[in-house]
Amino acid sequence: MNSTATDASDATDVTDVTDVTDVMDVTEASDPTDATAEKAAPDAPAAPDEPDEPDEPDVSDGVDVSRRRWPRVLGALLAVALIATGGALYAEGRHLRDTPATANLALTDAEATTRVTGDVSSALGKIFSYGPGATAATRAAAKEVLAGKALQQYAALFGQVERQSADQKLTLTTEVVRAGVTRLTGSSAHLLVFLDQVYERRGRAPTTASAQLTVTAELREGRWWIVEIGST
Repeated sequence: MNSTATDASDATDVTDVTDVTDVMDVTEASDPTDATAEKAAPDAPAAPDEPDEPDEPDVSDGVDVSRRRWPRVLGALLAVALIATGGALYAEGRHLRDTPATANLALTDAEATTRVTGDVSSALGKIFSYGPGATAATRAAAKEVLAGKALQQYAALFGQVERQSADQKLTLTTEVVRAGVTRLTGSSAHLLVFLDQVYERRGRAPTTASAQLTVTAELREGRWWIVEIGST
């Protein structure tokens, strides 16, 4: 009998525990307080849109543009400066080339200076050298190296030289010891010439004399011709 009562009591306890557990589960599943709170809580108002702020100018963009422009501006200025400098140098060079000093080829063209000096020296040696029986050869040589006023003067004087040479048995030998070109262009030359002349007369000792001449020559058909002779 006691055993039965005990079983019944245990069954009752189990039932109570089960009921309490179920109630707790239901309570936790649907909490009226939470539901009420959810219904009572109004929706939170949305935050008002903030007005758009005006865009501030990007200073870095301006700096970058300026940096990109400066090299082009500087390059243009340098180009203008170089052109101006080149023009000034060209004008100055042209001025220097056009001066009388630089127009004188005797200062710049050694080959042409040597050529005219050689031609004139050779010509003077021929026309001022003769002997008692060789005046005809000298006259012929003069026609090959003299022209213009120089040929006319020489022809007028050489008649007297021929007579003296024949009468006095005179021999004249002329040698150019120094010749300098004072001015030279493409077609004319002015020279200062120093001569040594040896006179020989029959029966007398040779006599040496020096002479100094100014000579003007012209380039004709590729050869230098003496066109004027003067004494100094």
